[in-house]
Formats: sequence, structure tokens, C-alpha cells
Amino acid sequence: MAATVLMAHPSPDLYGSDRVFLESVVALADAGFQVVVVLPADGPLVPILREHGARVVFALTPVLRKAALRPRGFLQLAGTGARAVRPAVRLIREVRPDLVYVNTVTLPAWAVLARALRKRVLIHVHEAEDGVPAPIRLGLAAPLLTAATVVVNSRATERSLRRTLPAIGRRLRLIYNGVPGPPTPSVRRPDLPARARLVQVGRVSPRKGTDTAVDAAAILQQRDRDIELHIVGSVFPGYEWFEEELRARVSMQGLTDRVRFDGFRPDVWSAYDDADIALVPSRSEPFGNTAVEAQLAGTPVIVSDVQGLPETVDNGQYGAIVPADDPAALADAIEAALDDWPAAVKRADAAREVAIERFSPERYRAQIVSAVTGAL
Repeated sequence: MAATVLMAHPSPDLYGSDRVFLESVVALADAGFQVVVVLPADGPLVPILREHGARVVFALTPVLRKAALRPRGFLQLAGTGARAVRPAVRLIREVRPDLVYVNTVTLPAWAVLARALRKRVLIHVHEAEDGVPAPIRLGLAAPLLTAATVVVNSRATERSLRRTLPAIGRRLRLIYNGVPGPPTPSVRRPDLPARARLVQVGRVSPRKGTDTAVDAAAILQQRDRDIELHIVGSVFPGYEWFEEELRARVSMQGLTDRVRFDGFRPDVWSAYDDADIALVPSRSEPFGNTAVEAQLAGTPVIVSDVQGLPETVDNGQYGAIVPADDPAALADAIEAALDDWPAAVKRADAAREVAIERFSPERYRAQIVSAVTGAL
């Protein structure tokens, strides 16, 4: 009889970590596992999960967010956690999984409850919270001790966990994200258009450095560079204030005809196809799916020098790296690419060839199946 895996994930959306989670589900379903996915709500990810043979259930789930660091947020999290225990225990007993796969450290309750019910646990860590106080980092990492296997998505994440919780070392397993490429590879334009088009794909949030991209666009406008910036993604719930500030910033800097807020797109490839350069100016990024997507699309990419992002471009071989939170450095890198466009295109072509192999879904799926089998 096939083993059953209960997979807990914090979001029903289709952003980077959601797409990686989908690859994990596909890997296990295709390998013959019975897959049950538990989500906190319905969303665009759900029909795709069902299409691949997963049973999807919804359950009240406490998800750790930064808001929980404030007194009101902590009380709300504690209240949700208390109400979630009974239904979670009931679901685990009903499903009777051979393994509980917890995707991200933001869902500690599932790992703790599963272990309390004597279930094997695998935790897939997509976070490297280097910028938070040590006691909070330790609190986030402590539930990992319930896991037989801890999968990490980059060497940066691995280093962060080893520093925070040395006892976890032997359980760690590095598996780079599997990122599917575009259905049809695009052909990069050999010549630049009169107005160069920049794109940033992903959540609109301070962590993603969207404001850095906007400020870089302002600097380029001051230098008489004819560019436009497209921001493709929606704001993370609770951060609506940030988008409002961004829009005000765009207006104040006279960029209303240069910066476009395109919103969320389920298919990101058209955004990359239309762009000349992709920007990933994050302030924290344990891996960086969008940097890989840009390479798979053959789009020259510029990333910030934080956490796992340099790994995605092989430490600068396949994309430019700039300091985080530095709009002038980002503007300089954009200008350098525009001024030597043939070299930028050549590097992007080489990046695509390497990324197809290095971050292939097939490689990722095989490694996830191996990790789950080992945890069992």
C-alpha cells in the first residue's frame, strides 16, 4: 500500500514558494505517494494541486508573520493556535499519514502536533532569518528538532540554521529549488529599443526591495536614461501601506509615466519576454526563484548581494550582483548592461543553458522523493 504524506503549506497563492511547493506535491504524487495537502484557505494554487492528484483540505492554521512580534499580533496568533489544535489533531488522526511534510518554518504547530502524535516529520525550510534577534531565530528554529529530515533551499539557509541551532546539522539536506522554464524559450532582442524596459517580479514588500527599484529608476531618469519599470506582483496582506507609500514615491519623483504597477500575473513569462532587464533587489532572499526565472527566460538579471541570491547566479558569473538597499549601485549596474548590451545578452544566453540543468524540476523532484523516502 502506498505511503501517505500530509503536506502543510501556509498559502494558496502562486508565488515563488508556492510554486516550489507545487513541485514537491507533483514529485510525490508521481512517485506513487498518497498526497493530502492542508492549506489555510482557497486560492489559485488549489485547482492545480487537485489536477495533479492531491487531495486538498482547509484548516485553520496559525502562520508566523512579523506582525506576531507585536503584542496584538502575538495575541491573535496565540488565539488562532489554540483554536487550531483540535481540528489539526482530528485531521492527522483521520488521514493517518506516514509522514507530515511541513513547508516553511512559519507552520511550527503542524510539526509539533505531528511529532506529539508519533508521526515522522520532514520540514522544508525556505527562510534564513539572519536579521532578527537571536532569541527569535532560536524560537523559529527550535521546532526543527521534531523533524527526521530538514530540507534547505540554499547554502545561505544552511549556514543560518547551523549558526542558530548546531544540533540540527546532521539532519540538513540541501536541495535547490526546481523552477520550470517557459513553455517556449524566447529569443532575446539583439538591439535595445529606444526605451529600455525593466521588470521586477514578486511580492510588493519591503523585503523584496521594490522601493530600491523605484529609486534606481528615478536616478536613471535624472541621468537622462529612457527607461520604464514594470512591477509585477501584488502586495502581501498587511503591507498595503507599503504599496501606498510606493505610489506616492513614484508620483513625488515624477515617475508616473515610467513606473507601472502591473499587479499579479499567474503566467510570469510574458513579463520577462517584454523586459530587457530583470531586477531582484531584495533585502533578504534565502534563494530567489525570480532570479532563476529570469535566467530561464534568457533575460539579463541583476540581483542584490544577500543570502542565497548570489548562489542563483553562480556568484556573479550569470548575472550582476549589487549591494542591497543601494539604488545608485543598482542604477549603475543597469547602465552597465545597457551600455554593453551584446555582452549582457551573451551572459544571459549562457545563464539560461546552465539554469535549465541546475534548477530543473526533474532534478528537484527526484531529490525530494529521495528525502521523503529517507525520512520514512
